[in-house]
Amino acid sequence: MSRVLIVGAGLTGSVCACLLRREMPNKVSIVVWDKARGAGGRMSTSRSPSDPNCTADLGAQYITATPYYAKTHRSFYDELLAHGILKPLVAPVEGMLMKEEGLRNFVTPRGSSSIVKHYLRESAGAEVCFDHHITHIYQKGASWEVQRKGGEAEHFDAVVLTMPTPQLLQLQGDVPSLIEGGPRQKLESVSYSSRYALGLFYSAGVRIDVPWAAKYIADNPCVRFISVDDKKRNVESSTSGPSLVVHTSVAFGAEHLEAAEKDVGCLVLAELKKVLPGLPEPVSVKVQKWRYSQVLSAVTDTPGQLTLLPRPLLVCGGDAFAHSNFDGCIASALKVFEVLKSSL
Repeated sequence: MSRVLIVGAGLTGSVCACLLRREMPNKVSIVVWDKARGAGGRMSTSRSPSDPNCTADLGAQYITATPYYAKTHRSFYDELLAHGILKPLVAPVEGMLMKEEGLRNFVTPRGSSSIVKHYLRESAGAEVCFDHHITHIYQKGASWEVQRKGGEAEHFDAVVLTMPTPQLLQLQGDVPSLIEGGPRQKLESVSYSSRYALGLFYSAGVRIDVPWAAKYIADNPCVRFISVDDKKRNVESSTSGPSLVVHTSVAFGAEHLEAAEKDVGCLVLAELKKVLPGLPEPVSVKVQKWRYSQVLSAVTDTPGQLTLLPRPLLVCGGDAFAHSNFDGCIASALKVFEVLKSSL
């Protein structure tokens, strides 16, 4: 039985694990490592410190399916809809630009991380480990020795890397020599936007009186998007308070990328009060820095994946090899799985 390590418990990594379990149940032992404390990656859902039922999506806000991907990835959409993980977006979103006819928008009633958690559950038997930050990868004959901070090295027959490309470029061991030349140039060509997200959590009984569930802001240098998150997800509750999500503009994120998160939070809250005067005071605020928010320029000529070594297999995947949304991650996971299947 081949032991496969998937680095990254985001959408691409979780779908890869699920496909391996479903298609090769008796041939692989699946291990998923993530340096964060929980699953989701940029599909992140945070909870209020004072009320675990009050949640806010600080990453992906909703999923847009084009007619092409609604057909191509229909099995994925149908599965998530059947489980109640996705539901059509019916709440009003001001300022949303519909660039293409036939687009369908979906929300996640239990938070965007519920998609990733679903695929990890479907990877029954996979060993999922958090707070596992890999640093070195060495080829040892027909396998890989993978080292992480504060832990012992482990050996795997195949390794899948789904982290943002700047983090991939920081890996030591045999990785620098494997990517020297063309692969390095491709990986270094990837560019990302950066932004901050704030989650504002309120106590039960508080009302946020606005005529929309979410709104794009065009005329503020700091605030780009606001969502009354439970209202957007159509899960307003009488027992827990509402939550508000604020996403900054890309320009603001880039300008304040290295600032202290506490200071950034104060700046964003001050701008938010200009946009929404009279906003109630929250019980708590979570500041999330997205250094690698969305892929602006993806790797060229490597649709879905980049194989660094075929045997033992070392392959890269994620939205940097497709496009930066739900369907890009699914497309990459499918391509990575094709490589895994042929290799193993």
